[in-house]
Amino acid sequence: MKSFKTSLLFLLILLIGTSNLLAQVKPIFENGEAQIIPELKDSSNWIRTDLWVETEFDTDGDGRMDRMHVDVTRPLQTETEGLKLPVVYASSPYYAGTAGNAPIFWDVKHELGEPAKPRNKTEVVRTGKRPIISNSEIMNWVPRGYIVVHSSSPGTGLSQGSPTVGGDNESLAPKAVIEWLTGKDNGYTTPDGNEKVMAFWSTGKVGMTGTSYNGTLPLAAATTGVKGLEAIIPIAPNTSYYHYYRSNGLVRSPGGYLGEDIDVLYDFIHSGDESKRAYNNKTVRDTEMAQGLDRITGDYNDFWAGRDYLNDMEPMKAALLMSHGFNDWNVMPEHSYRIYDAARAKGIPAKIYYHQNGHGGPPPFSMMNQWFTKYLHGVDNGVEEGPKAYIVRERDEQSNPTAYADFPNPAASDVNFYLSPGAPEAGSMGLEKKTTAKQETLVDNYSFTGSALAQADYTEHRLLYLSPVLTESIHISGIPKITVKLASNKPAANLSVWLVSLPWTEGRNTKITDNIITRGWADPQNHASIRKGEPLVPGTFYEVTFDLQPDDQIIPAGQQIGLMIFSSDAEYTLLPKPGTELTIDLDGTVLTLPVVGGKGVVEKAVK
Repeated sequence: MKSFKTSLLFLLILLIGTSNLLAQVKPIFENGEAQIIPELKDSSNWIRTDLWVETEFDTDGDGRMDRMHVDVTRPLQTETEGLKLPVVYASSPYYAGTAGNAPIFWDVKHELGEPAKPRNKTEVVRTGKRPIISNSEIMNWVPRGYIVVHSSSPGTGLSQGSPTVGGDNESLAPKAVIEWLTGKDNGYTTPDGNEKVMAFWSTGKVGMTGTSYNGTLPLAAATTGVKGLEAIIPIAPNTSYYHYYRSNGLVRSPGGYLGEDIDVLYDFIHSGDESKRAYNNKTVRDTEMAQGLDRITGDYNDFWAGRDYLNDMEPMKAALLMSHGFNDWNVMPEHSYRIYDAARAKGIPAKIYYHQNGHGGPPPFSMMNQWFTKYLHGVDNGVEEGPKAYIVRERDEQSNPTAYADFPNPAASDVNFYLSPGAPEAGSMGLEKKTTAKQETLVDNYSFTGSALAQADYTEHRLLYLSPVLTESIHISGIPKITVKLASNKPAANLSVWLVSLPWTEGRNTKITDNIITRGWADPQNHASIRKGEPLVPGTFYEVTFDLQPDDQIIPAGQQIGLMIFSSDAEYTLLPKPGTELTIDLDGTVLTLPVVGGKGVVEKAVK
């Protein structure tokens, strides 16, 4: 009888164990997307942990490898049931606060080629005893069967080291965290102790996402080729600090931040250990940055090349879903396209989502969900197949993009537009090249904004060339280009170009796409080389060729496309005293637009 009872008890234990195994929480998928799991919805059952991951660099000069502060949020079942899940990881320099509105920008009102007066510097007051980690990723992904990890960038919050704003340590820091997530024993319970902690709950599959600087860091990590980083979704990322703070040799500010530069951003984010700041400031801001950023010439150099992620893409293999706004004049749309184009050329699974608004704006959540479901959970949902580009049309919601085979639209081809005189009113722009032997001159004056110049009927401070009124819409898709043949009466001059849709409209119903189509800036001194400008010989003509910002926009019937050429842009460039004269040779100037349907469509629309 005792033997029978023992056997019965053993059988009962076995059945209970089997039942527990069968009841273990598992991810749920429908239509190729991870669904909310009822057992994971209750946030009171989530485990939140702070730890530090050791890196392979020492950037704060204390003789020890820097450790990054990491925050983990995971379901209770990863502790009680042995549940292993993939990771959605976000990193940021902003979690512990910033310099806010401190007056630390450069003074932009000075002559070109002359140094600005020294700017103000500041120290960030850290927010709270620990960084305020964003909850948005946690609320989106933990209930759907992911673990969410955050880390502060080097020299910010409770992370050790120094900010470098695009330096190697900002790539190696998330790399170290991902290595920990894939099994490396470089995790510690404290910033300085020896007690180890392992990521036993991770499947070793990691995806990264974030917006702006937080969108740059997924790309930074991906360029290391780190094992385990399967997919990234950068949103409005800065992919080159040269392209952010310079443009074709020109010192140019990001929109809304006139006078910002890379050393300003350093001050803005430096929220790390106060005792290390003097060393960091001297080593990074006041030496490396001071010697490399070059606000005098604006030339591309090795300092900037080392902060351009396009130069580091060889090891990259993470599947890329890129997101950006065509009217983002802060981190401009070229940032995403240049990386998408390179990833596509490398054969990396890649798609791009563009909307028509400004800075930020993720892809539809369903698209993000499918991307992570495919590459982190391994569900064969076909997300990598089909159209490569998703573009929100002008009057549509951001959640409702239109699918296209790719961007630029494969049906687009280049159409050249040539100029005819009309200054100081508006000249014309057409498809036929005519020999006019005409030159027209504008006088620089930054006190007139670009929007004011575009609306002026008569002014000497810009040159404006208009297409005929469109009788049918024209779909621009790709990268407009311009060649301007010009002479200056001074050795240095700003060159700004706007492509506008006229008549200009204002009022509460005006859309961000209604007036400005795209823009571009260049330094004529860099007409031959982005790395080496040369003073202009007054009165001598030079050909300056450069790209405008990528765009995909439908210009409706009834509008005119206007090419506006001017000098200093009050919102973006350095602002020398008014009076510089630029003379444009119309025969040597041509605008090239990528138009869906090509020249035939334009000919029909301008009849």
